[in-house]
Amino acid sequence: MLTAVPVAGRPDFGISAVACRADHTRWSAPEVRTDYRVVLVRRGRFRRMSAGVPADIDAALAYVGHPGEEESFAHPTGGDLCTAISVTPKLWRSLAGDAAGPAAPTVYVDPRLDLAHRRLLAAARSGDVDFAVSEELLALLSTVIGRMAAGPTPLGGTSAGSDRRLVAAAREAIAEEHPTSNTLFSLAELLGVSPYRLSRAFPRELGVSVTRYRHRVRIGRALDRLEAGEDSLSALAADLGYADQAHLTRTMRQYLGRTPTALRHLLAPARPPGPSSARTPAIGGEFPFT
Repeated sequence: MLTAVPVAGRPDFGISAVACRADHTRWSAPEVRTDYRVVLVRRGRFRRMSAGVPADIDAALAYVGHPGEEESFAHPTGGDLCTAISVTPKLWRSLAGDAAGPAAPTVYVDPRLDLAHRRLLAAARSGDVDFAVSEELLALLSTVIGRMAAGPTPLGGTSAGSDRRLVAAAREAIAEEHPTSNTLFSLAELLGVSPYRLSRAFPRELGVSVTRYRHRVRIGRALDRLEAGEDSLSALAADLGYADQAHLTRTMRQYLGRTPTALRHLLAPARPPGPSSARTPAIGGEFPFT
């Protein structure tokens, strides 16, 4: 079952919270859309097929679709919750130029892009669609388009397929917090490859090292907790495997330029008074499945 809840919209764009409750390994019937779109995962993961190439989509990997593209989906691990951004061709071209379509079907969501996604949702909670939401949306789209142009160019042939499968398996182990994902060597042993092979596959497939990828996942979990109002930074650091609160703070500063306390305030802005907040459906911290 697929449900879409409008979050914010104007003639040039629409933002929706899309929840899917599905559990099937087979690909869905092909779909063709007429819009440009960016889909970022809030929770869960799924698979997407476009141009005959499968991709495992989760909080660390967004997908970009363009008009006339044929796509299919599979949900082998259950439901997911996403933010779907639909953009008119005119707005997309104003940001990306006159290229016929995206340079790549997926975009790595590093901590800064993850934060841009969360800031967009926080702006939507304020109800100020014409300025706050629009400004955050343009910043996010500009980042996505820049990443599409600068992203990795996977190798063709068998090497690309083996890298894709290896990285997908490693990402799943990290996402599921498998005990062997705590070190590069134990993770490589779990996957039946050498540590060198695993460390080489990540930059070729995602454009980042496995070390940076693991940091990205842990920072995403930290942001989830901060967004929910976590008030014990020492407990947060311990739960996420950081040496102490200072280590967590240094890492957040390094990747996001802000302390955990600053990020907590940034992601939970106060709703302004007045009728303007009712003009657009508000968005909460989570969207329950229906």
